[in-house]
Amino acid sequence: MSSNFHRLSPFIKEYVYKSNWDSLNEIQEEACRVIFDTDDHLLLTSGTASGKTEAAFLPALTVISEDPPASIGILYIAPMKALINDQFYRLDDLLKEAGIPVCCWHGDVPQSKKSRLIRNPAGVLQITPESMESMLLNRNRDLVRLFGDLRFVIIDEVHAFMGSDRGIQVLCQLERLQKYIRTRPRRIGLSATLGDYTLAQRWLSSGTDRATSVVSGAVHQKIRLSVEQFNMPILETEMSPFNDPTWPYLYEKSLGKKCIIFSNGREVADAVITNMRYIAAMKGTPDIYHVHHGSISGPLREEAETDMKESEGPVVTGATVTLEMGIDIGRLERVIQIGAPISVQSLVQRLGRSGRRGNPAEMFFVDWETLPESDAAPFPERIPWRLLQIIAMLQLYLEERWMEPPKILKYPLNMLYQQIMSVVASAGEMSPRALANQILTMESFRYIRESDFQELIMHLLTLNHLQLTEEGGLIIGLAGEKIISNYKFYAVFTEEETWSVMHGSQKIGTIEEHVKPSQYMTVAGKCWVVKAVDDQKRLIFVEEAQRKIRLLWLGDRAVVHNRILQRMKQALFEDTEYPYLQENAAKQLKKARAIAREHALDRINVFDLGGSNLCVIPWMGHVGYYTLLKMIRKYMSRPDSDDFSVKKTGGIQPYYFTFKLKGEESMPEVFLERLKSVINSGITPEKLVDEKDIRQLKKQFEYKEPKYDRYVPEKLLKKQVIADYIDLDFLKNEINRWNC
Repeated sequence: MSSNFHRLSPFIKEYVYKSNWDSLNEIQEEACRVIFDTDDHLLLTSGTASGKTEAAFLPALTVISEDPPASIGILYIAPMKALINDQFYRLDDLLKEAGIPVCCWHGDVPQSKKSRLIRNPAGVLQITPESMESMLLNRNRDLVRLFGDLRFVIIDEVHAFMGSDRGIQVLCQLERLQKYIRTRPRRIGLSATLGDYTLAQRWLSSGTDRATSVVSGAVHQKIRLSVEQFNMPILETEMSPFNDPTWPYLYEKSLGKKCIIFSNGREVADAVITNMRYIAAMKGTPDIYHVHHGSISGPLREEAETDMKESEGPVVTGATVTLEMGIDIGRLERVIQIGAPISVQSLVQRLGRSGRRGNPAEMFFVDWETLPESDAAPFPERIPWRLLQIIAMLQLYLEERWMEPPKILKYPLNMLYQQIMSVVASAGEMSPRALANQILTMESFRYIRESDFQELIMHLLTLNHLQLTEEGGLIIGLAGEKIISNYKFYAVFTEEETWSVMHGSQKIGTIEEHVKPSQYMTVAGKCWVVKAVDDQKRLIFVEEAQRKIRLLWLGDRAVVHNRILQRMKQALFEDTEYPYLQENAAKQLKKARAIAREHALDRINVFDLGGSNLCVIPWMGHVGYYTLLKMIRKYMSRPDSDDFSVKKTGGIQPYYFTFKLKGEESMPEVFLERLKSVINSGITPEKLVDEKDIRQLKKQFEYKEPKYDRYVPEKLLKKQVIADYIDLDFLKNEINRWNC
């Protein structure tokens, strides 16, 4: 054992011996060195199941055991309750004999356990950002006693927080908490998937004057990859064998395996597992299937986690992002991905779920696209765009270890609203100047101008979310009280109105759309028929039905990066034979490359499809794609024009779009000339973006309207879109290189 091992507390050394460890691994050694020998924050990045949790906690626990704090000593923040529960059991075993308490704090934890911590704050507190927000708002009188001597803040799954509203929320919470703390706690960030360490270092140290040291584990893992392509499954719904090859393929590739089938949407996860169960019943094989996502009831999710972790035999679970994080699910043999993941970062995270204990990681991709069989179809429709995206994402990671950099918003108005309301509510009353001093000095709001802040405050006063007292102080208004008194206020993500799905007295999950009696639906990987609906109580009563499920939508909710589109273009024109492509996928790539060369997709961006129809292939991610469409609609679509007008007719975002031209014979040349004229005419973002359609534009960039945007003036939302989503310089450089 190394010298760092001997610096650990006796109870930790005893734990290591009992666990039959031969030694600390490389990242654990380095983490100990940083914690024991420096004053830095620590960023730990290494693969799944590489010992990051122990690397963070072993030296931190040693510090607080040798010099016991007079309050909670370690604050652990994680993005999911399931991850907190998983880590709790690991820590509880470690700390039982040391007399260091560990407490979970989230919505499912009994109040008695929380009260115990409030009475005697000590040890380790594990919490979600939502529960932390509640604590800051409702328990501000206890915060000094709870956190006054805090030594460490451990943030798990750092990549899941960076570039998101929840990440901004966490940073704001830490800055707000600091005024109650006598110490300057060190931060430890954990992640299995980080592309840019510099950005992560900057994020972790945000609002502090400490440097951040990086400890990174080497990547030597063997990987087995497979990519196969099928046409979109179209199913008959009567009780009969599957004629479509997709479902038997998925069944065979998951058969006899401990396997997760990942998708980007809940609908797909449910549909896939429903059909896997159907095939298993036909073949007389056991029902080893589960579903795990945010709309499944807690007991069913826990059942899936337990079965994955403890079962000696095969288990197959359809999942979304909820199983992407570091929950311990034991020895996973294979990951199957439906379509392209939402990001390269997500791909790497999902890949890392398999291949533990020295076995290669296995990830099988199944691409579903509707491709016409006839060569007479327009050529953009014959290109397997999603297959190309999978290839591009894999190659970017395999060749460069590239992952998307986080999108750091300059105008996070959604979070600005929530933090204003939370700070005022926790204080009871604040002067406008004191509120501005606290909010605008937070690192996350450093780009917000004081004039914009004042405009938002005035708007909230008119909405009665805030109210001015006779002395000129700000308090929560009557309308605002209804918002912050609801427990949903603590979460920054949008929560849809849901109906609870009941099978007898058991809740099996929730859905977001209203259904009618006799309608078929899937929840928890089974097909159900609706028997009754109670709209007042938002309850749907169902009975199980034997029925195959038609897959209607792939749940494509990603905002694709420019770099991925550029790598897709490269894949069409390089001669590389990717060894992971299976028979159908390899054939489709060969056809796509022939189409690309025939139409010179490497040189041309605007194409004549005949009959006044044009096609534009911009090779841009979603942000550039939407900005280009907005510019064309505003400056080139004039229904009353006799000589020139553009009308969009179709396409697949962000790969291409098609449209009709009115009044011109030489179409591609005229269109491109006019487009370049518009982009070079001195157009500004302020002229491009209209306040009347700003919310729709934001939803395109952000998938769902941010939760509190409805309370922000249109003028400020326009500033946000301009600052965070419009890059006309990039668009101008690209379009001026286009040919037709």
